[in-house]
Amino acid sequence: MTARRLDGTATARAIRDEVAREVGALRARTGRAPGLTVVLAGDHAASATYVRGKEAAAREAGIVSEVMRLPGTATEAEIVGAVRRLNADEGVHGILVQLPLPKGVDERRVLAAIDPEKDVDAFHPVNAGRLLVGMPGVLPCTPAGILELLKRHEIPLEGRRAVVLGRSNIVGKPMALLLLRENCTVTIAHSRTPDVARVAAEADILVAAVGKPGFVRGAFVKPGAVVVDVGIHSLTDEAQVRAIFGDDEAKLRALRERGSVLCGDVHPAEAAAKASWLSPVPGGVGPMTIAILLRNTLEAARRCFASA
Repeated sequence: MTARRLDGTATARAIRDEVAREVGALRARTGRAPGLTVVLAGDHAASATYVRGKEAAAREAGIVSEVMRLPGTATEAEIVGAVRRLNADEGVHGILVQLPLPKGVDERRVLAAIDPEKDVDAFHPVNAGRLLVGMPGVLPCTPAGILELLKRHEIPLEGRRAVVLGRSNIVGKPMALLLLRENCTVTIAHSRTPDVARVAAEADILVAAVGKPGFVRGAFVKPGAVVVDVGIHSLTDEAQVRAIFGDDEAKLRALRERGSVLCGDVHPAEAAAKASWLSPVPGGVGPMTIAILLRNTLEAARRCFASA
């Protein structure tokens, strides 16, 4: 068996095109465009790269995109103050605080300061609560993107056994809730789960969000399972690259030329030999996260315009 590709790049492109058309229609009807502001505190290199990608994608879709840059010395009070100013800005419909925040800043307090109606990442406790009890509301970007990826590839969900590896508030827990909504039977496995490979191997749908490169080996994968790889890691050591990709000359050449190779939480060759579907890294979940962020921003603007 060779797994088919859960193509996040193509699926995200379709969603971004849909958002762009709907933003255009909204602008034609109201004379206004959705506005998204990202709060970026400090000079974390990976965060800066992610923010540039989000900013470019938003502008391509016709969304007014801004980045509020704060120094790495910004205090919690200063970041919360910036968020509250954005809450009051009628031209800003979506607010995203890029994590991680500077040391000493309690991200929970910062995220709780965002107006829930402008919380396009869906990290606010109000939006987490709405998801928990099944109320309508904004959905977290990565789990919602995964669900959209599965649906647009016509993966059956109802009645299937799903295992989520990882219990974070950002991916693991909301992913489990969204799969429950689709009438899956869901297990969350984590670092304290005994014999985690055995638990994972019971899954028809396996979502790996553990934050460890190549952690999910062939023994974790039930034959014919659908495997979604949420992880993204930059490997800079040849031994690591060989451990995950073997003697793949293209990967080794990329390591020599660029100094790093991307991989996910799933060992790609071992999983692909047993799974029916597998999301690649890169080109799987990552593009979907950005596409759903744009859609969430559009929906936030629609709610704002409807209530004006």
